[in-house]
Amino acid sequence: MSFKNQIQRRRTFGIIAHPDAGKTTLTEKLLLFGGAIQEAGAVKNNKVKKSATSDFMEIEKQRGISVATSVLAFLYRDRKINILDTPGHKDFAEDTFRTLTAVDSVIVVVDVAKGVEEQTEKLVEVCRMRKIPMIVFINKMDREGKDAFDLLDEVEQKLGLNVTPLSFPIGMGYDFKGIYNIYEKNINLFSGDNKKNIEETIAFDDIENPGLEKIIGAKAANELRDNLELVNGVYPDFDKELYLKAEQQPVFFGSALNNFGVRELLDCFIDIAPQPQPKMAEERLVRPEETELSGFVFKIHANMDPKHRDRLAFIKVVSGTFERNKLYLHVRQGKKLKFSSPNAFFAEKKEIVDISYPGDIVGLHDTGNFKIGDTLTEGEILHYKGIPSFSPEHFRYINNADPLKSKQLNKGVDQLMDEGVAQLFTLEMNNRKVIGTVGALQFEVIQYRLEHEYGAKCSYENFPVYKACWVEAKDSKSEEFKEFKRVKQKFLAKDKRNQLVFLADSQFSLQMTQQKYPNVKLHFTSEFN
Repeated sequence: MSFKNQIQRRRTFGIIAHPDAGKTTLTEKLLLFGGAIQEAGAVKNNKVKKSATSDFMEIEKQRGISVATSVLAFLYRDRKINILDTPGHKDFAEDTFRTLTAVDSVIVVVDVAKGVEEQTEKLVEVCRMRKIPMIVFINKMDREGKDAFDLLDEVEQKLGLNVTPLSFPIGMGYDFKGIYNIYEKNINLFSGDNKKNIEETIAFDDIENPGLEKIIGAKAANELRDNLELVNGVYPDFDKELYLKAEQQPVFFGSALNNFGVRELLDCFIDIAPQPQPKMAEERLVRPEETELSGFVFKIHANMDPKHRDRLAFIKVVSGTFERNKLYLHVRQGKKLKFSSPNAFFAEKKEIVDISYPGDIVGLHDTGNFKIGDTLTEGEILHYKGIPSFSPEHFRYINNADPLKSKQLNKGVDQLMDEGVAQLFTLEMNNRKVIGTVGALQFEVIQYRLEHEYGAKCSYENFPVYKACWVEAKDSKSEEFKEFKRVKQKFLAKDKRNQLVFLADSQFSLQMTQQKYPNVKLHFTSEFN
């Protein structure tokens, strides 16, 4: 198959939503249709000791939430599908923001009963800023929830989207009969049996046909006709070009847990979703069809297999092909590296691949060479932007709870910070280590993983900080900057990249500092240089 065809058959997308909207369940059912798994795990069902395929970290299985992005790949209708299942919990939003730099499109999952929730709004905002094409999947239609039109209004108003339904539910909750697929002109009947892989689908291109009553009953048939008339009158026709420009968002309805409406979503997705897209580097626009490799690290994961203490850097291939045992330039370090066992993923199952194409996600065994945002090329100096560190909102001193294990603790903290789980700041005054996180739950995850993956124990101590700000001095030799460093000495720290950080203890202190030292710029993300 030609290089160009390989690019055209790839679809790399992320699934985003508020916690509990059914993201991980939808991922499982997509894998089921792709033949990648034979039986779905019962997510968060303690009676069945199975977890969702994409939740492979021990702490995720215990809590029933996703705390790290999973990468899953499978083939469906001769398309190579790469899914990035992201955490929905707000404490892990940073991982999700970084993942959105590696996708070409997104599926947004909305719960029929809860509607649009806060975390969904934030994530969709990032997609809108980056002009990422989105498809909306309204989930859990077999439960009682909001009216379909009310939900479509809410998605438009709260998320600022321009929607067009490509399927429409027949009833809801106890009265849920199935879905009319506007895109394919057929009816999908609901049996409520989630053991069945594929529900009964009946081709039905004329809804005025009296045969409709025989299939779903007179009341449901009349309701469906009225609803579809309203859909045609209110919403624009689907326009693939507008969808690809992120100016129109198709909507599907279904029930992921019952495997219902998922095939329709997947079939439409592979028809309309974009193939790998060009990506802007600081230097120039890089196109996938270019023959020379370029790619960037968007995630690092330590201990995917705790027995082997391995650490993997996830690379999104932007252009060219990534080949096993070929030398590539690590742009930040300025040195050539080659990789004997690059991996493709199916959750924690990995297999070695000889060649990967634009859109693919490759896992590289890493001994500490990579940081998030690093670029690999065949020699060209390229830097891909858009993978910043955000100012954390929670700060704690980290203390060693077992003096005999200080080496393990330091190694564990070092690797987990490289992974982007949290940020490490070392105080200039006394070298004490402070961990900053976006959410409080991350402290638990760090403590758990340090103990279970590195055999190290830590304790925390409160450290009252309002915001971490990265410091940029217009003139590092100026008297103003020297005075700033002297006066604020006990609030200054270095991050892992050795950048100077000001840890403001209150909003007032931050405002006063900005007024007093106008030539010292303070940034809330690390990506300003």
